[in-house]
Amino acid sequence: MSSHRPDAPDPIAGDWPSDWLRATLGLMALRALEAGPSYGYAIIADLERSGLGVIKGGTLYPLLTRYEAAGLVVTEWRPGDAGPGRKYFALTDIGRAELHRLRADWARFTGTTITYLTEHRPTEENPS
Repeated sequence: MSSHRPDAPDPIAGDWPSDWLRATLGLMALRALEAGPSYGYAIIADLERSGLGVIKGGTLYPLLTRYEAAGLVVTEWRPGDAGPGRKYFALTDIGRAELHRLRADWARFTGTTITYLTEHRPTEENPS
């Protein structure tokens, strides 16, 4: 039997709590650039296609700007095919190392969280 309430948003459709998305967006943005350079709208579309919901440009672009300042990404303007140019973002070696570190940290964190949420936890009222 599902514990999903009929009036609650369907998280499968990407309607995740906003604090979860804020907490993971940095990791997900780096992951989106792992395969090669991309531009903001394509990153947003990739995250949405992956089930993470709609990310606003006003949220993503400041993050990418901070990553550029920190040396995690570099940028390059490329001319558009039939419109204005686009600013492409690409991981640096430092960015790839950070992605690797964050991915390992995330795996440990989610493993710990899942264990905590699913294991039997004795209480004072029910010590066994």
